[in-house]
Amino acid sequence: MKHPFSRRPTAHRCVGVVATVALVVAALSGCGVTRGDAADDFTVYIPNSPGGGYDQTGRAAVAAMERNDLTGGDFEINNIIGAGGSVAMSRLMNAEGDDHLLMYMGLGVVGSLYSNGNDVRPQDATPIAKLIEDQEGVLVPADSPFQTFEEFIEAWRADPGSIVVGGGSSVGGPDHLFPMLLAEAAGIDPTEVRYVVYDGGGPLTSALLGNKIQVGFSGLGEFEGQIAGGDLRGLAVSGEERIASEALGDIPTVTEGGVDLVFNNWRGVLAPPGISDEDRQRLIDLVVEMHGTEEWQTAMAENGWIDALQTGDEFTSFLEEEDARVRETLDSLGLVRS
Repeated sequence: MKHPFSRRPTAHRCVGVVATVALVVAALSGCGVTRGDAADDFTVYIPNSPGGGYDQTGRAAVAAMERNDLTGGDFEINNIIGAGGSVAMSRLMNAEGDDHLLMYMGLGVVGSLYSNGNDVRPQDATPIAKLIEDQEGVLVPADSPFQTFEEFIEAWRADPGSIVVGGGSSVGGPDHLFPMLLAEAAGIDPTEVRYVVYDGGGPLTSALLGNKIQVGFSGLGEFEGQIAGGDLRGLAVSGEERIASEALGDIPTVTEGGVDLVFNNWRGVLAPPGISDEDRQRLIDLVVEMHGTEEWQTAMAENGWIDALQTGDEFTSFLEEEDARVRETLDSLGLVRS
């Protein structure tokens, strides 16, 4: 059964939570430490709170660039929280021509722009690169009556309204789209799904452990500690293959559980609109160089990320396709705001 997001892996108000990943210049300026040329410094936007999926990806990329001194300058990371990434996207678009600004984003931002009635699309910025794909997981507390994914689906089919589910992304984000598509693929009317939005993995974990919801949907990287510690259990993963992770264990796929769906979240990098072709290529080259570092390859392996590098025009075409798929899915659910 084909679904809009089935994909095979490839070879509020703005709250600025600023974290300086490089050395704290103010503290070191009096100690004889020389800062990189300001022309080489970069600002990085992360459209969610510290610890979230975009944050993990962006910080891993920045760490790889810093440790290999790929720019000769410093990086300042700004976590810009609000409207599922729409606030960060608006700030990026307002920084037209700034070729020392990068924003890490993904599928959730595409959806949030629609659900928040924003006319801007990610491809209206300057697409630099898609970096990874990441599986979603189906999570339950350790004492859940659902011992297997099949048991959960059977109960969900029998009475969709009796099971409250939640995710760590807003409406239109991957944690919302995945259960909607899963319900559809399982023969459940998505409009009957009781979905609750939580602001990231921490609140979602609290909701699961506090029995506010019965099942959670999210990327599993944020929950390794709780799964390894026995507080949460993973019933299934959304990708084509099981995740090979000692911390997460051997979690079966949704397809193995009898539902024909493959769903991968993804994350990539944008720059502001209006930069020159030369500067765009320079940023693409920087990301490609970062991708080849040992630090980045280790980060992908440790987080179970699927290498999915696409750059430039290829990434632009991908964004256009994803934008159309997201709109189609949200429109079918009556969730596109005009």
